[in-house]
Amino acid sequence: MTTQKIAVVTGSNKGIGFAIVKGLCEKFDGAVYLTARNVERGQNAIQQLNKLGFKPLFHQLDITDQQSVDKFRDHVKNSHGGLDLLINNAAIAFKMDATEPFSVQAEETVKVNYFATLRVCEALFPLLRNNAKVVNVSSSAGHLSRIPSADLRAKFSDPNLTIPKLNELMEQFIKDAKENKHQPWGNSTYVVSKVGLTALTIIQQRLFDSEQPNRNIAINAVHPGYVDTDMTSHKGEWTIEQGARAPLFCALEADFKGKYVWKDTRVVDWYGPFPS
Repeated sequence: MTTQKIAVVTGSNKGIGFAIVKGLCEKFDGAVYLTARNVERGQNAIQQLNKLGFKPLFHQLDITDQQSVDKFRDHVKNSHGGLDLLINNAAIAFKMDATEPFSVQAEETVKVNYFATLRVCEALFPLLRNNAKVVNVSSSAGHLSRIPSADLRAKFSDPNLTIPKLNELMEQFIKDAKENKHQPWGNSTYVVSKVGLTALTIIQQRLFDSEQPNRNIAINAVHPGYVDTDMTSHKGEWTIEQGARAPLFCALEADFKGKYVWKDTRVVDWYGPFPS
C-alpha cells in the first residue's frame, strides 16, 4: 500500500467536476479519482484526459446508492489506506421547463444534493488523513438569504444546529412540498438543497474542530459561478475551467475552515445580505 496522496471528485465525468479533475491532475501531488455513476461515461472521460497527457484513476460511484458508496469506500481503504482531498461535486437540478410536480422535484433534488452527499461524507470522513481538505460544491443558490422565511433562516443559522436536526429540516421541506405548504421555503428545490449543503458544511467543520485526536481537517462550501454545463442548459457564461477555479482554490490553496466561498475565491458572509 502506497502512502501517496489521494484526491476524490464525485460526479466528475463532465462539467465542473471534469474540469476539477483536470486541474487536480495538473496541480495536485498525488493520485486523482474521477468518479461517475455510469462506467462507460466515466471511462470516456478518462480517455479524454489521457489524450491530454493526464492519468487519473477511475471508479464507479453513484452517491445515491449506499452499496456503490460502500464499495468505493472499501476500495479506497484497501488500496490506499486513506484519502487527503474530497470534492463533493455530484448534484442534480431540474430544468426550468421540467414537468415533474414540485413535490417530486423537491424529493429528488434534496435526496441527491443533500442526503446523498451526506452519505458520501459519512462513508469517507473516517478515511480522511491528517490535514485533509473537503470541498462541498454549493452554489449562489446556497446562500442563506435565498430562503424567504426569517424563521427558517434562523433555524439554518442556529449555532447549535446538529446534523440530525438539519436532516429533520430537509425532511420537513419535502413534506411541506408534498402538502403544498412550501411557500416559506421559496419556489426553488435547488435553493433549499444547496442551503442545506452549506449549513451542513458549517456543522461538519465544527465536528472536525472538536475531534480528539484532532486531524486538522478543513471543509468549505464554494459557489463555482454560472457555468456553461448541461446543468445550466449551457446558459452559463463561464467555461468549466473558470468554474473549477474556486473549488480548486479551496482544495489546494485556501487556509480557512468552515467558510462559504464565492466564485472569485473570496470568503463571503453566508448569514448576511446576498453577495454583490
